[in-house]
Amino acid sequence: MVVSFFQRFKKYITNTSWLLSNKILSLGITFAVTVIVTRYLGPERFGMLSYAISLTALFASASHMGLSGLVVREIVKNREERPVILGTSLALKMSGAIVGYVLLMIYAYRSEGWLTENFYLILLVSTSMIVLPFTGIISFWFESQVQGKYPSIAQLSGVITGSALKVLFVVLGAGLTFFALAHVLQSVIIAVLLLVLLHKTSGFSIATWGFSFSKARELLSSGWVIFLGSIFAVIYLKVDQVMLRWLVGDKAVGVYSVAATMSEVWYFIPTAIVASLYPRLIELRKSDSGLYLKRLQQIFDVLFVVALIVAIAVNLFAPYIISLFFGEAYNDAAAILIIHIWAALFVFMRAALSKWILVEDLLVFSMITQGFGALVNVILNFYLIPLLGGQGAAIATLISYATASYFSLLVTSKSRQVFVMMSKAILSPIRLPYIYIVRK
Repeated sequence: MVVSFFQRFKKYITNTSWLLSNKILSLGITFAVTVIVTRYLGPERFGMLSYAISLTALFASASHMGLSGLVVREIVKNREERPVILGTSLALKMSGAIVGYVLLMIYAYRSEGWLTENFYLILLVSTSMIVLPFTGIISFWFESQVQGKYPSIAQLSGVITGSALKVLFVVLGAGLTFFALAHVLQSVIIAVLLLVLLHKTSGFSIATWGFSFSKARELLSSGWVIFLGSIFAVIYLKVDQVMLRWLVGDKAVGVYSVAATMSEVWYFIPTAIVASLYPRLIELRKSDSGLYLKRLQQIFDVLFVVALIVAIAVNLFAPYIISLFFGEAYNDAAAILIIHIWAALFVFMRAALSKWILVEDLLVFSMITQGFGALVNVILNFYLIPLLGGQGAAIATLISYATASYFSLLVTSKSRQVFVMMSKAILSPIRLPYIYIVRK
């Protein structure tokens, strides 16, 4: 039975193994280097760099164009149109990236002033936006082919190079600008390697991709709600650090960034699991709805249990982790981390929820949930940050994630079915042992 299960899911298990192995190695390297860099820069200057990166992430959401899972779905469904789908998607994402970059420069000029250190940091970090469309589209291709090996190789190579540069800059006593440069070079290396791997594995390069206005209209008509939803999602992922900078200062951002990094470092787990199973969910939705729902429940169960284990472990060891690795200057990050880590329960399950939304084509609903979460986050941040600082931002993040990814499912009859699934997953530490005992 076990052998039969493995044979049926061998491709997906292997793909997930590649994704997880890459992430574990990348995170290990990134964590070690982050410890070195944060200690070297100190909370205030690390906060300046974190603010530039968060701000870039906010405006880079313009390049999303609502195409993430949509491109994968289109490639799986329409294999003969692959070159046109990929080429058109790349053009759309590049257009969005350029618009986002211009808007960010306008914002940076008005908020930071001309020729200031913060302006230069934002200017430099934001250049990574130009290569993100290539990274995104090529990664979609490999995801549709269940070939996580190749993006993993590119990602790990970029992380190793970027990390080596950061360590070198610490040894040389370099300024803050050089660490921003390392961030950009890491993104460029990943994009270039993906282009090379695409050509070697698929037999075609981006030069063979085409563009179709009709396909662009089709993708945009399906993706505009995902696009808005992705903007809302980035808002409640990154707006906390931006608002901390507005309401408190760079040092608070630096301390909060350490806590958020330690909390969000686990978010690769649901992404890797769900990315490998997404093509299978698409197939099951067409062929066997009963098995489709069963697999979806199993995914929710696994994601919640893993998230719960992570949250409990981090709560137990947070003060020791922060003190040991980051030093006394970041001790306040422990209290923030203890709150922030519980958002993982909803982030993990949101990964499966997002794929269900795509399979069921409930894109407007996705936009509404993300928008509601973003609104709750911004309102709570305005109220809680002046009162509680970084801990207030963490509370706002936790509540907004729960709102967007769980409570909002009560709105429609169709989504309430998934609300029940997620509720069962929340009860899985009790439910699964009970089922096992009853069956015995």
